[in-house]
Amino acid sequence: MVVKVGLIGYGTIGKRVADAVALQKDMQLVGVTGHSYDYKIEVAKKKGFRIFATDGMEDFIKNNIQPEGDINNLIEEVDVIVDCTPKKIGKENKDKYYLPKKIKAIFQGGEKPDVADASFVAQCNYNEALNKNYVRVVSCNTTGLCRTLYPINQRYGIDSVHATMVRRAVDPWDIYHGPVNAIVPVLELPSHHGPDAQTVLHDVNIFTTAMSVPTTLMHMHSLIVDMKKKATVEEILDMFRKTTRIRVVRNAEGVRSTAEVMEFAKDISRLRGDMPEICIWEEGVGVKDKKLFYLQAIHQESDVVPENIDAIRAVTGFKDGKKSIEITNKAMGINNF
Repeated sequence: MVVKVGLIGYGTIGKRVADAVALQKDMQLVGVTGHSYDYKIEVAKKKGFRIFATDGMEDFIKNNIQPEGDINNLIEEVDVIVDCTPKKIGKENKDKYYLPKKIKAIFQGGEKPDVADASFVAQCNYNEALNKNYVRVVSCNTTGLCRTLYPINQRYGIDSVHATMVRRAVDPWDIYHGPVNAIVPVLELPSHHGPDAQTVLHDVNIFTTAMSVPTTLMHMHSLIVDMKKKATVEEILDMFRKTTRIRVVRNAEGVRSTAEVMEFAKDISRLRGDMPEICIWEEGVGVKDKKLFYLQAIHQESDVVPENIDAIRAVTGFKDGKKSIEITNKAMGINNF
């Protein structure tokens, strides 16, 4: 069975999901939508993707792109929609298009959890999304938390987690937002990341704080985990190395910063220089009694992309979550170096 996929919103995440769908042998990218003409739509055209308009078509036509139709036409041709629009628009699209047309849809982490039947991180709760109509892939930060906390909880148990999110200010392309010369604390306790992680890791007691800093490359997390069982640093590192979509990096190899993580991704020929794995520093892992400390970096533009692919399989009835992850990883070159 080849799943026919339509993509709504061709921005930072959408264009990456479109490329990832196109790599899957069991999926067909039917088309993508654009709000207005820009270079991203021009690239989509050159890649051979069919273009549909979310609003009027005049802007596309005057720039020599003839849309195949509008969002309604795209929906009529697909089995599932992946909605990669900015926050709140996904909910509006659900009410306006997906519910009336009874089409399955995947949403992104900017939407509230109640937009979907389940929040989703593939290796943590794949089965919760099986055959659901609406699934929400959680945010980049929440995905990073869940990916690394899940194996810890499975192997050692977790009493509590305290995590601080050091968030990039904006994506690299964004010339409109900041901060440029400030560190901005999130004056909300806990930050939304902890409660969001609990929509996936239901039994994990987690409290999070956050701040934004003047960088565009990645997010950084500092985690303190109170485990139920003792472990050594070597055992923790071995566990992380054996866990899918996690990459242990080493200061000893000159990977000392998020900038060097991104350079490493380019050097191993990742598309767009992406790093969808969560990167944990070997030298940043420490254990004292049952308390675990570690640092991890999250590439906000790409870590949720494989989750969207697995979510497509889950909602369309592909039952083997582990197999889905393996297929996605192989197609996208994840954990291949």
